[in-house]
Amino acid sequence: MADDKNSRDKKGLRDEKRQMERDMSEARRRMGEEPPIEEGDLEELEDELVGLNFPATGAEVVEEVGDRVVESVAQTYTVKELVPDTEVETYESPSAVRERVQRPSVAASMKRIAEAVDTVSLTEFDTSQRNTYEKTLRELREIDADDHDEGVEVVTDWIVEQIREKEKLPSSRAVRRHASKFCRENGYPISKDSWLGV
Repeated sequence: MADDKNSRDKKGLRDEKRQMERDMSEARRRMGEEPPIEEGDLEELEDELVGLNFPATGAEVVEEVGDRVVESVAQTYTVKELVPDTEVETYESPSAVRERVQRPSVAASMKRIAEAVDTVSLTEFDTSQRNTYEKTLRELREIDADDHDEGVEVVTDWIVEQIREKEKLPSSRAVRRHASKFCRENGYPISKDSWLGV
């Protein structure tokens, strides 16, 4: 293979992909779970995104691969059901898109939140706040996994309602408090030192 920019870029992407797979494998080992989206679907999706210029917005990803189907153990999704069709959300690489869609219930919730933010012109959804919201939803997903992600839906509905009514994002702490309240009201035990123990 010739040592040109294109081949170096491909090698870099392969190396990045392998590292991400090792990281995901380690995370699954620690959490004792498999990602809901089939690994082959995620690899194919990532391969299809290589031609897109990154960083890319959610709208660009949806335009490029929005109709692409990915399958979880329980359901089939299109990428446009999991990635927000907005300029608010950006992805640094194909692996960032892959990481976002691998947990479909959380991805669908984050899509709803990002699209609600997009309707409020004065609101900015920064990476730190986005990551905190996502971590809260993932924690809820783990606690509430057997109840059809009710906690994820309830907290997402509350966040979207706050954005629409107040035209601003609820604080990360307020989102964690609301998630914690949902857990207590529904009999899910959470320890004081856990992410939701606020």
